[in-house]
Amino acid sequence: VQLQASGGGLVQAGGSLRLSCAASGRTFSRYAVGWFRQAPGKEREFVAAIGWSAGSTYYADSVKGRFTISRDNAKNTVYLQMNSLKPEDTAVYYCAADPLRIPSNAGSDFSSWGQGTQVTVSS
Repeated sequence: VQLQASGGGLVQAGGSLRLSCAASGRTFSRYAVGWFRQAPGKEREFVAAIGWSAGSTYYADSVKGRFTISRDNAKNTVYLQMNSLKPEDTAVYYCAADPLRIPSNAGSDFSSWGQGTQVTVSS
């Protein structure tokens, strides 16, 4: 599956952004999708993931309660709604997918990666 991430931008602290991860392929509904991010000089970190079922989600503690991952299989798209953004959320955000039923927080579990989209939160 090929992935295309979009929706990044510059926002003030406290603001919101919605990232989209659009996928090719007719079996996308059978893929778990994860969002990861990497800030300059830091290692890539897990943000959120969703399994085959929209009710199967998994969040990093740092974004729990502020970010929401969802999917629209009819549109082959997974979304990451980011609210109450903080300057420490600034990073390049990547989406990844793999035919996993259960969402994972390990980047090594995902076989397909999209290009990143930059999110910058100003204070």
